[in-house]
Order: sequence, then C-alpha cells, then structure tokens
Amino acid sequence: MYRTYIPNQHGAWAMLAVPFLMGGFAARFVPLHALLFIVWLLAYLFVYVLLQWIRTGKGKRYRNPAIVYGASLLLSGTALLVLHSASARMAPLFLPLLLVNAYYAKRNRERALVNDIAAIVQFCLIAFVSYELGGVRDWSQALELFVFCVLYFAGTALYVKTMIRERKNPAYYRISAVYHLVFLAVASSRYSPLFLIPITVLFIRALWSPRTTLTIKQSGMLEVAYSVLIVISAWMAYT
Repeated sequence: MYRTYIPNQHGAWAMLAVPFLMGGFAARFVPLHALLFIVWLLAYLFVYVLLQWIRTGKGKRYRNPAIVYGASLLLSGTALLVLHSASARMAPLFLPLLLVNAYYAKRNRERALVNDIAAIVQFCLIAFVSYELGGVRDWSQALELFVFCVLYFAGTALYVKTMIRERKNPAYYRISAVYHLVFLAVASSRYSPLFLIPITVLFIRALWSPRTTLTIKQSGMLEVAYSVLIVISAWMAYT
C-alpha cells in the first residue's frame, strides 16, 4: 500500500525541490509559494501514479491513489488559480513532455535517456512559475534559472547511468565527463561565481565516482548532498 502511494524515484525529490527553490530565491518568497508547492507536489504524485498505471496496466492497484491525488490536486490547483491565475501560464508546455513520458512508460522503457530529459524539462519548468509568483518580471533571469536547472539535472542523468546501467561503458563515461566540463565552462561565463563551487564538485564527481566501488545507495545519498550544495549556492547568490 505504502509503495503504491509514495514514489521510489529518489532523484525526483531533488528535481521537485531545486528549481522551485531557485525560482523563489531569485524573485522572493511570498506566502502563496506554500500553496504552489502543495500543488506542485500533488501534480508530481498524481503523474507518478498515472504513469505506473500506464506502465503496468494494474488499474485496480493504482486507481485509488490516482483518485486521492487527482482530487487533492483539483482542489488545491483551483485555489491557486483563483488567487493567482497566471500560475497556469506554463501548463501547456507540460502536456507534450508528459506524453513522451507516457509513451516510454507504456513500453516499459522509463530509463531511456530521452524520457529522462523530458522529465527533467518538466520539473525545471516550475522555476518559471515560482519566479513569477514572487512578483518579478525579468524573464531573462527566469530563463537562466531554467537553463541552469536543466543542465544540472541532465548532467546528473548522464552521471547516474555511468554508475548503474552504463558503469562499464567507457563511451558514456567520456560523454559524462565532457558534459560536466562544458557545464562548468558555461556556468563560469553566465552565472554567479558562487555556483562554481558545486559545479566543480559535480565535475570531480563525474570523473571520480564511476571509478570507485560506491554502491547505488551511497551514490544516492551523495546526490542529496550535491543538491543541497546547489540550493545553498542559489540562496547565497540571489538573496
């Protein structure tokens, strides 16, 4: 029962929180951000259950969680739209990305890199919503936040593959290493110097960790620490 309601995708929790927090830090947090996060969390839980239903075809198992999360999302989402209708501005961008996820779920290929990127872009779109909710209209800065989050999580997706499914694939290792080097170069020219510390750590991680005997659990725990480091850097850079 517990596993039916609670996702076991540990990396998704970081993707849920980091773009949301970065958008809030860059603009300013307001009380309505609490409601936005509830809506955002419920949207993730509802979509997770829906995709598991599509993947497994087990409607009996996932029907109740879908109803609970769907109804809660409808109520909280309606409240948010009444209080801040502009929050729905990015909603049309989620649908085609969700269809990509549904396609791969139906074929039980959720670990495909294309599916990962589609999910990453979806998660990172919340940076725009969180940013706008703070009352700021500098969309160039919002775009920079979005791009940063996409680059960060896309690099993490590549790195995770070098630690699990592609651990013995030298091509993936090289791609991951080069990607993180390019990310570091882009960040050094476009973002606050405060971000260089965590991105350098991520680059070292991409080079070093696949050559170690780190377990999946240990690697996952370290990813939490890296995400916290990113959030702290964003807080210092934008406040």
